[in-house]
Amino acid sequence: MSSTASYTVTGMTCGHCVTAVTEEVSQVPGVTAVDVDLATGGLTVTSEQPVDEAAVRAAVEEAGYEVSGR
Repeated sequence: MSSTASYTVTGMTCGHCVTAVTEEVSQVPGVTAVDVDLATGGLTVTSEQPVDEAAVRAAVEEAGYEVSGR
């Protein structure tokens, strides 16, 4: 059974931004898939078990962006 969480990322402006966020969030333990929508800033994280939101936020910040709200 998988778990899905959605976030909104601010500050992304190009395909490189999407790649950076995807790579960082993919490294969070338990994450099995990452989908980033540049137009909306949408970030969908799929994992085997619910992932710690703080870990996702930290990964997005490591890529140089921010998670706004939820």
